[in-house]
Amino acid sequence: MSETHSSTEDHDQPGRYEIRLKGYLDERWADWFEGLTITREDNGETLLAGPVADQAALHGLLKKVRDLGMPLISVVNVEPDRPDAAQPATPDVKP
Repeated sequence: MSETHSSTEDHDQPGRYEIRLKGYLDERWADWFEGLTITREDNGETLLAGPVADQAALHGLLKKVRDLGMPLISVVNVEPDRPDAAQPATPDVKP
């Protein structure tokens, strides 16, 4: 008998995502992709990056990718930058 495990993560929280596509997508699609940053990379891929409200919004974005017919390469949930991680720790030095 198999058990269903529920996740302890809250899937209704906003997150930052990077969605990588094969092929180029023009900047004019930014509004359709709810303001995500569109970066055309030298290797022929497009990177969509930015905040996504929740899992339902993420699935909506992936549906749009499907509707365009562009091959999906990856979807990555990116940890937000922490202010304390931006600067290296400095040891206390006393003269």
